[in-house]
Amino acid sequence: MRIVTWNVNSVRARAERIGAFLDRSDVDVLAIQELKCKDAQFPAHVFEDRGYEVAFHGLNQWNGVAVASRVGLDDVEVGFEGVPGFGDDDQVEARAISAVTGGVRTYSLYVPNGRELDHPHYAYKLEWLAQLRNEALVRLEQDVPFVMCGDFNVAPLDEDVWDMAAFEGATHVSQPERDAFNGLISAGLTEVTRQFTPGPGVYTFWDYQQLRFPKKQGMRIDFQLASPSLAERATGAFIDREERKGKGASDHAPVWVDYQL
Repeated sequence: MRIVTWNVNSVRARAERIGAFLDRSDVDVLAIQELKCKDAQFPAHVFEDRGYEVAFHGLNQWNGVAVASRVGLDDVEVGFEGVPGFGDDDQVEARAISAVTGGVRTYSLYVPNGRELDHPHYAYKLEWLAQLRNEALVRLEQDVPFVMCGDFNVAPLDEDVWDMAAFEGATHVSQPERDAFNGLISAGLTEVTRQFTPGPGVYTFWDYQQLRFPKKQGMRIDFQLASPSLAERATGAFIDREERKGKGASDHAPVWVDYQL
């Protein structure tokens, strides 16, 4: 089963590209982040016309997550137990959705950015990741295969950014963020992509500004974290850098993993 995670940075703006990607990529399950639309605006036809069932969750022009599957889509869950909210109204944002796809619970996750180290959004990010770890522990106790896919907005290793000096005093590389990410690993999950796509210089995101993509100044922040029974069945992974090229591209590349089930 081929599972792909992709921050599309606006599902409506990228609808044509997403359809073309599905046509050529033999994807079984696609976890999508940063929809940037309400549910009523979601272009479900892009998936349904190609034989995919799709579950999505969007509240406004920010955030938003979805899971599309051609191998079944059951027991859809929006968010997860304990997920924190943000802002004066403590609103739970549209950052997590999961469903059982072909016997595997697939999560699509859009972890908060954090913004700045002294910003309330940073504390929110760390709490969000802590609660996600609790969710992982509950799933691990159930002993069912699952994978947490998405844009984690954390670069776990120094080699995951083009220049650590450029990130001094910034988010994504701070030790608390890395500790929170590694908390998912210590809980029992395996980040399955790196063994097949080793770095340095292997990135999944390149900012639109300052010609980051042609300068090869990227970040590795999109991952698939699999439960033990699923991780051992991973047979290959691929970061589709070509999808970052051309007119109308997202600033993230799709990240593929093949599992032998």
